[in-house]
Amino acid sequence: FTSAKLSSLRRHLRTHSDERRHVCHLCPKAFRTATLLHNHVNTHTGNKPHKCSECDTAFVTRGELSRHRRYKHTLEKPFKCTICEYSSVEASKMRRHVRSHTGERPYPCHLCSYASKDAYKLKRHMLTHTGEKRYECYVCQARFTQSGTMKIHMLQKHGENVPKYQCPHCSTFLSRKSDLGVHLRNLHSYMEEAVKCRDCEAAFHERYAFLQHRKTHRNEKKFRCAQCSCTCNQ
Repeated sequence: FTSAKLSSLRRHLRTHSDERRHVCHLCPKAFRTATLLHNHVNTHTGNKPHKCSECDTAFVTRGELSRHRRYKHTLEKPFKCTICEYSSVEASKMRRHVRSHTGERPYPCHLCSYASKDAYKLKRHMLTHTGEKRYECYVCQARFTQSGTMKIHMLQKHGENVPKYQCPHCSTFLSRKSDLGVHLRNLHSYMEEAVKCRDCEAAFHERYAFLQHRKTHRNEKKFRCAQCSCTCNQ
């Protein structure tokens, strides 16, 4: 990072610091910057100062308004992958997508060998260690560690009360037709440029096939000690 202004550099340096001087007066949370605190307080008060000029929706932050406009009005996808045809509304989604090319998994579990390409999936994985079941079926009150498992339960056990859309290409069930469309686009659409496996010579033009193939390497112990018979998967 470089800047012509010292104030900009100082503001940037705070993003690397764990110091949280700005404390919310309504709850125990604290933040690095006054702007983040202000946005947080708006979630308590319900104040949504950023209003869309094309519809009646309003948002807490300017970033939320920008995402809304791209998703609902302009349909603009300014973040474009340099490796394939993928483009995204949000920079964070582009960073996650690029990791599917590089194989980078910067979020490791400290209890096992699992590592994830995004923080949300790591949080979901950690529930498998804690045993916490935060998702509850509203029909029979059965509890689950993951929302996906709960959705499958809902479809299988209470299917007569829940709309059921099955992917024609895999065993996935989805509760909404729009979710099925997103699933088909993200996992089963043809990719002009093949995604290559980082552990072997395989290459795939469909993301679902690539992900299924990656599972075959999950417990593979390809690192062998030169001094003894020990093998490891990392």
